[in-house]
Amino acid sequence: MLKKKKLIITASILIGFSALGQAQAGQVTIKQDELIPELMEKKTEMVKDSRMGDRYRIQLFSGDNNQASKMIKEYRALYPQWPSTIVYETPNYKVWVGNFRSSLEADKALLTIKKTFPAAFRFKPEKK
Repeated sequence: MLKKKKLIITASILIGFSALGQAQAGQVTIKQDELIPELMEKKTEMVKDSRMGDRYRIQLFSGDNNQASKMIKEYRALYPQWPSTIVYETPNYKVWVGNFRSSLEADKALLTIKKTFPAAFRFKPEKK
């Protein structure tokens, strides 16, 4: 009688696991909107152009256009590895460097840049 109970319990457990394994076998179909790949591409572009996402920059100069032009030429000759641009924010022209993903990355670059441009500082631009 005890052997019959063990046999029945063991058979029940095996059948249960077998049914569970079969219930999970199946096919999944994913339907996505046709615009999703295009939107993902646009998002990637926006992140690269720093129109989206948290980024850090370094400011070298703020003042008139002639001085900003001289400053950016000097910078580009010394540090071509980080992109630079002149930005106009009323009433000054500003020389901005880099597009750093983290403050640590920006701080590392700042240590190098400060050797030549001691007034440089790291900041996080406001999103437009």
